[in-house]
Amino acid sequence: MGASAVEIPGAQQGDAVQPGLIPIALLIMRRELKLVLCRWGEAAQPVIFFMIITALFPLAISPELAELRRISAGVAWVAAMLAALLALESLFRSDVEDGTMEQWVLCGQPLAWLLLAKAGAHWLVTGLPLVLISPLIGTALGMPASAWPVLMTSLLLGTLSLSLFGGVGAALTVSIRKGSVLLALLVLPLEVPVLIFGARAVDLAVQGATAGGPLKLLAAIVLLAICLAPAAMSAAMRISVET
Repeated sequence: MGASAVEIPGAQQGDAVQPGLIPIALLIMRRELKLVLCRWGEAAQPVIFFMIITALFPLAISPELAELRRISAGVAWVAAMLAALLALESLFRSDVEDGTMEQWVLCGQPLAWLLLAKAGAHWLVTGLPLVLISPLIGTALGMPASAWPVLMTSLLLGTLSLSLFGGVGAALTVSIRKGSVLLALLVLPLEVPVLIFGARAVDLAVQGATAGGPLKLLAAIVLLAICLAPAAMSAAMRISVET
């Protein structure tokens, strides 16, 4: 087993007693968070990218507050989506290279559940920080404080769906070296509706209107991703590991 491999309790030597799914998911998430401490620079890249992109827009377009506020929703959402996409290529690659993923496939536990836990840990490391710093980004782009809750909620839902749909793309391209371009081509079309609804929700909040409609559509997309993405990730990963 590689240095970063996770040992699934109850999966060794045909033990009769199998652990619950929740303890397994928590074990995987705890392992991923420990690995982040060893690679904190890599984990910080999406946050730094997010901040740099949003800081450059006022310099490139206009420092006028009214102009920035008009484009703030689109800028924040495009920057967040690209920042989250930046970390997707490495989602499963290290586990495949060190043999961990092969053990997950053979351990007898539901592979879809293991990969869902892995995608959840990925969101905690890459998506949640973007949500937490989004009020700072909104302030830099001239958003009123009243729009911050909608900005944070929309990014929370949007980054969750990106981690789930992105997990499918990462599983499909994990055996391809330098597959980041192909991964982007696979994932971005799935995320276009999320971008549209997320930016629209924030734009409505900036204008002082209610954003309930777009947020409900984002929540529906997340539920759809939770239902479909684990099975798709599992099928794609079995193909990638076996080839």
